[in-house]
Amino acid sequence: MNNVTITPSSSIVASGTYTLGDRKVHRMGYGAMQLAGPHVFGPPKDRTAAQAVLQEAIAVGIDHIDTSDYYGPHVVNGLIRETLAPYPTQLTIVTKLGARRDDHGNWLPWNDAESLERGLMDNLEHLGVDQIEIANLRLMFGESPTEGDFIPMLETLIKLRDKGLLRHIGISNALPVQVREARERTEIACVQNHYNLAHREDDELIDELAQAGVAYVPFFPLGGFTPLQSDALHEVARDLDVSPMQTALAWLLQRSENILLIPGTSSVAHLHENIAAADIDLPDAALEKLNAIAG
Repeated sequence: MNNVTITPSSSIVASGTYTLGDRKVHRMGYGAMQLAGPHVFGPPKDRTAAQAVLQEAIAVGIDHIDTSDYYGPHVVNGLIRETLAPYPTQLTIVTKLGARRDDHGNWLPWNDAESLERGLMDNLEHLGVDQIEIANLRLMFGESPTEGDFIPMLETLIKLRDKGLLRHIGISNALPVQVREARERTEIACVQNHYNLAHREDDELIDELAQAGVAYVPFFPLGGFTPLQSDALHEVARDLDVSPMQTALAWLLQRSENILLIPGTSSVAHLHENIAAADIDLPDAALEKLNAIAG
């Protein structure tokens, strides 16, 4: 596939670009989590349909895919390799380290030095690459990122980067103070935290990172397992004749230029709906209503 000339769709172009690591990527990317089975565990219900989504994402010009080897586990990375390798040269694949799944699908921390290195090697093997472009250190200290010391984990990733096994380090599920501490110790390519119209705790952090030229990648941009529900969101969407979820994605794109989106789906039709959000220009009155949701 890397010999195929890809012409990005008008919507992908409309999303603009931003620096991720040392690459420029379109701000509308794709999150692969939903390609696994129920609860992000086991194989997809329809493998052919899952592959079609990946193929269509590349065909329309998406050049940023977010994944992890604990999706499945191993299922999604294997699917990405089977479907897309050899990878288009412009494709940036970002993964996460710091967790694992047990036989029942539970999410468990896996973040000591040995486990982080094993996790990186698993990603390399299942994606079929010699080097990971960006690996996000996913902080998993029980229910809160405030528990535990993440610096030894970060130092492990720095050593793995120095060995050439990954090019850039990101951080995920981190408090602003942790992001700042990480950036004091090494270059951080991106921050991936929970953020959307209704979950706005990172407003100040986003602006701080924008000034520094660091990408911010919101997870659960549409609310996650509990979709966003807001009368104001539905009113704005109705007035613009688009869906509430498209409106929420459009708001994120207009919120700050350093926000990169990775909405996930297992449907080609839904993929196109998400991408079309980049064509929506929210007027000032709509932005005022949407900005008030978190207040």
